Amino acid sequence: MRETVKVRFYDSVNDDLLKFAVIIARTGGKWVFCKHKERDTYEVPGGHREVGEPIFDTAKRELYEETGAIDFEITPICVYSVTAKDNFDGEETFGMLYYADVRTFEAELHSEIEKIIITDKLVEHWTYPLIQPKLLEEAKRRGYL
Repeated sequence: MRETVKVRFYDSVNDDLLKFAVIIARTGGKWVFCKHKERDTYEVPGGHREVGEPIFDTAKRELYEETGAIDFEITPICVYSVTAKDNFDGEETFGMLYYADVRTFEAELHSEIEKIIITDKLVEHWTYPLIQPKLLEEAKRRGYL
């Protein structure tokens, strides 16, 4: 049986429910994707919120850590949720989706990310193929892409 993953979108939820920040990043009109050191797939930057950290700060920190972005504009798009059997015991988990326009990158990455790619086209080998393309579709639907 195929694993079902439900992705939903909300305008807002209670802030303490937000566990992740995911950032759709572009630079010079091109996509910015990350490749984790332990995977052969690509993903948009993002990660877990630290205890006591404002979710907007999570987004800025993750964008910096995973892409080296140091000069950028970042805008919240919406709240998303993921529900899957193999994710948090099947509980609906929430994150905040952002859009970032990056002007400048540092030369060196400071995280588990092996490299970033900057490309005209969307990647084909997603780390989370049942989630991340839906995040991009929603950002486009809401007028951010």
